[in-house]
Amino acid sequence: MNNDIILGIETSCDDTAVALVDSEGRILSSVVASQLDVHNRFGGIYPEFAARAHITAILPAVDEAFRVAGIAPRDVKAIGVTRGPGLIGSLLVGLNAAAGLGLGWNKPVIGVNHLRGHLRSADLERQRVVFPATVLLVSGGHTLLAYMKSAVEIELLGSTADDSVGETYDKVGRMMGLDYPGGPAVDRLAGQGKATISFPRPVINKGLAFSFSGLKSAVLRFMEANPDAPREDVAASFVRAVMDVLMKKSRLALTQYPSLSFAIVGGVAASPQLRDEAAKLCKRMKVELCLPPLRWSTDNAAMIALAAFDYLNLEICKEPVADLQLTMDRF
Repeated sequence: MNNDIILGIETSCDDTAVALVDSEGRILSSVVASQLDVHNRFGGIYPEFAARAHITAILPAVDEAFRVAGIAPRDVKAIGVTRGPGLIGSLLVGLNAAAGLGLGWNKPVIGVNHLRGHLRSADLERQRVVFPATVLLVSGGHTLLAYMKSAVEIELLGSTADDSVGETYDKVGRMMGLDYPGGPAVDRLAGQGKATISFPRPVINKGLAFSFSGLKSAVLRFMEANPDAPREDVAASFVRAVMDVLMKKSRLALTQYPSLSFAIVGGVAASPQLRDEAAKLCKRMKVELCLPPLRWSTDNAAMIALAAFDYLNLEICKEPVADLQLTMDRF
C-alpha cells in the first residue's frame, strides 16, 4: 500500500467534507454531507446549526471515505484539517475530530489554512499549475490575488477591503429573490439578459486591491428606484461589472508579476462567465489558464489533503499531533 495518502477534513463553513488523496493529487474518495436544506430557509448560513450538523456528520463521513477508498487508517500518512479561517464553531468540530483521530491512530495532524487549500486545488486529479503562477481566489468568503513562486512560496498581492465576490453574488441574488446560493442563480439569469445598466466598478483603477460593497449597494439602489427593470438585465449588468474588475486586476497582476500559469480557484471559479473571460485574458497574455474541475472549485476536503502534503517534511510533523496553528507563511 502506498503510504503517501492523506486524510483531509474540511468543516470551515456549512458542508462536512472528508477526502483521501495521494501525493499526486489523485482523489481516492470524497464524501460530502451537505447542509443546503438546513440553511436554505434562512437565505444564508446559520452558524449554530452548521456546527451542530457537523457534529453528527463528521465521523460517519470519515468511515464512508475509508470504505469508498478501500483502505484503512493505517494506510494514511497524516491527517490534514482546515484550521481557519471560517466559522469558529464549525472549525472546532473538524479540528477536534482530527486531533482525536490523530491520537487514536498515532498519525500527525496538520492544520491547513483554508485559503492555501484553495490555492492548491487547481492541481487536484492532475498537476496543472506551472510556477511561477498568479492565482485569483474568488469565493464566498474571500477575494484575493496571489503570486506563487512555488507551492510553498506565496505572496499576497491584493485582497478585498469589504465584501468578497461570492458574498456580493449571494446578496444580489437575495435582492432578486433568487434561491440560495445566489451565485449560480445570478450567473444563469445573467445569461438571459443584456448588460445595459451602468453599475460602478469599485477601485478598478487602484492597484490590486478589491472592493465590492459599493457595487452591491448600487444594485440595491437601482432595483429600489426601478422595480420593473428586467431582472435578467440587472443580473447581466452586475456580472459585467464584476468581470471588468476581476479581469483588469488580473491583467495588472500578470503584467507586474510575469507568470507561466494563471489559476482561478474558489467557488466563483465555477462561473461560466468568469471562465470565459479568463480564457480570453490568458490568450492575450500568453499564459496557461489553470482551473480546477468544477466539483473541486467549491469548498472540499481534497484540496485540504493536497495542501497538507506541503507540510509533511517539516520537523513539527514528526510528532503524532502537529501544531494546529502551524503556518509556513501568511497563508
